[in-house]
Amino acid sequence: MLKNREGQKIPQVNFHLRRDHEWVEIGSDEIFNNKTVVVFALPGAFTPTCSSTHVPRYNQLTPALKQHGVDEVVCISVNDAFVMNEWQKEQNAFDVSFIPDGNGDFSEGMGMLVGKDDLGFGRRSWRYSMLVKDGVIEKMFIEPDQPGDPFEVSDADTMLAYIAPQAAKPLDVSVFSRDGCPYCVRAKGMLHDAGIRFEELVLNRDFHESTIRAISGRATVPQIFINGEHIGGSEDLEDYLDASTQKAA
Repeated sequence: MLKNREGQKIPQVNFHLRRDHEWVEIGSDEIFNNKTVVVFALPGAFTPTCSSTHVPRYNQLTPALKQHGVDEVVCISVNDAFVMNEWQKEQNAFDVSFIPDGNGDFSEGMGMLVGKDDLGFGRRSWRYSMLVKDGVIEKMFIEPDQPGDPFEVSDADTMLAYIAPQAAKPLDVSVFSRDGCPYCVRAKGMLHDAGIRFEELVLNRDFHESTIRAISGRATVPQIFINGEHIGGSEDLEDYLDASTQKAA
């Protein structure tokens, strides 16, 4: 039975991290005392749901969470420090702190250490998220206790909605560009000036010309997409941003 621990102190354990090729030991107090911390825990590094959805969305929404009083967003998994460090790099998720619960002590103290022997995983953390203020758990979102790996309530959007129901979510922006393209530089500059974060995909590194023709009907770059809408090139982006500014005013 997975118990909700709202109103209780977080477990006092020591975590073993690797920083600059050295072992570093930090305790629960160093992470949680005098801070507001969002924690999301998951079954394992490099696993499908964790890598495709759970981590990327928390990394994307961390700035929004911090705008509404959160000091740090922490990902905890029963993996060793080497694995967690490599996973953070692979995910390019440097807005989130990756904390290895190598022996499962924290997960066990939370009552969230479960057996995954059927998958050859051994004991792992159940998937959940929580809001911790000065070491005390204010809110928990625990995935339903059912077979498999449910992912319904511990996501970043649910946490942001709890903390700040009216918060505006960041735009999903992709910029298709190429090296040496002045129009691409201009488009990225406009996005930076507007405070809009974006993902950049570079021609012949991340995509081919046939790709951009297939999805936009054009062969030139940059091509910008925002929330599933094809905006167009740099001049189209300028018009879009001007219209957005006028609408906000």
